[in-house]
Amino acid sequence: MLRARILIVEDLASVAMQFAGILTQAGHQAEIVGSGAALREALAQGPAPDIVLLDLQLPDCDGLDLLETTPGLAAAAAVIVITADGSMPRAVAAMRLGAHDFLVKPVAPERLQTTVANAFQARRLEREVAAARAAATRESFEGFIGRSTVMQAVYRAIENVAQSKATVFITGESGTGKEVAAEAIHRSSSRRDKRFVAVNCGAIPENLLESELFGHVKGAFTGAVENRLGAAAEADGGTLFLDEICEMELKLQVKLLRFLQTGKVQRVGTSEPRQVDVRVLCATNRDPAAEVAAGRFREDLFYRLAVIPLELPPLRARGNDIALLAQAFADRFASEEGRTLAPLSTEVLDGLASRAWPGNVRELQNVVRRAVVMGPGPALTLADFGTTPPALDRAAAPPASAPQESFAGMTLDAIERQVIEQAIARANGNLPDAARELGVSPSTLYRKRERWNAG
Repeated sequence: MLRARILIVEDLASVAMQFAGILTQAGHQAEIVGSGAALREALAQGPAPDIVLLDLQLPDCDGLDLLETTPGLAAAAAVIVITADGSMPRAVAAMRLGAHDFLVKPVAPERLQTTVANAFQARRLEREVAAARAAATRESFEGFIGRSTVMQAVYRAIENVAQSKATVFITGESGTGKEVAAEAIHRSSSRRDKRFVAVNCGAIPENLLESELFGHVKGAFTGAVENRLGAAAEADGGTLFLDEICEMELKLQVKLLRFLQTGKVQRVGTSEPRQVDVRVLCATNRDPAAEVAAGRFREDLFYRLAVIPLELPPLRARGNDIALLAQAFADRFASEEGRTLAPLSTEVLDGLASRAWPGNVRELQNVVRRAVVMGPGPALTLADFGTTPPALDRAAAPPASAPQESFAGMTLDAIERQVIEQAIARANGNLPDAARELGVSPSTLYRKRERWNAG
């Protein structure tokens, strides 16, 4: 484990010792000073700590004044402000002055450890970005394509976390490559020769997800016609990837937390637990902190999962990677289709780079595939590329106030099916996104589609 050098600026000795004990137990190196003057002296002597825990009520100065009058403080270290004053204006002021995060006393040990780990990881990533600017760039890495500075930082972050056993929480918008990142971590680790097992928590009905994760024995429930090992046991010695983790129901989150704490799985229908050795990676395109605040995701599970955060940048933040990806996709799909196409022109690449790409790499991939299949060639023009198929174009969709006569003669079930299918189309086939738009659980949409397909 990488140890952070932490300077605790706190005048209450009991509080400072409590923080130091929590952080030392987590493997970090902690030092305590009791005033703003002592902090300045420590910074002057160097080297700068990785993290500063800064109390706002110090005996010789106000912490916000200290941040403002010591501009090098936030630049030298990740500053986490800790105070008994939880007013929003002070939080905003601290963040504007360069603080990394803002915590209110009393602070739970798990919250403190997670916040420090996140700050340390963020500071390390900043340093990686600086190093990436000076180092030779890579155009690809373990399934990723891109040479932008932000992607160089992602590549280095994956290499840094690969050998750890710690849980990695991958975040990013839909289509940014979260599963690609998880597979890259697995392939870069010592577990590469074992299995990588991926489970989409939003794609499996909630009544079957427990069985999918932990397995079941024959006869455990209706439809359990044979024994099932479960994804966690199948990944024994390897990596278990839980995609769309925020879609998991609260009652199953409790069982997942128990598994993470004990390393034991218990199949549905049996009382015999089994020990497994699994590296857990998870991902979501939601804001996990917002899900915790809304009560849809357990706070203790979030802290247990978010040991190492990894955020993937959206395509719009990757600059010339858009052109690099477009050409790579065009070459790949042309080969698959048995076509010979000319390299994409500057006009085409500039046109693609000017688009927002809300669906990120996945959307770009689909657009290029469609152009390769449908374009006359051998030179594709900008007219051959569209951001979405005509049937999914939001501009072409009927307005929300469409005449009620369009539903005339339709049953309620048929109307519901039409509304759901249109929402799925607007979400480019992403059922969890469509479910959020409709205000229902993703498992509800999966069950309805299964029923419609069976009919």
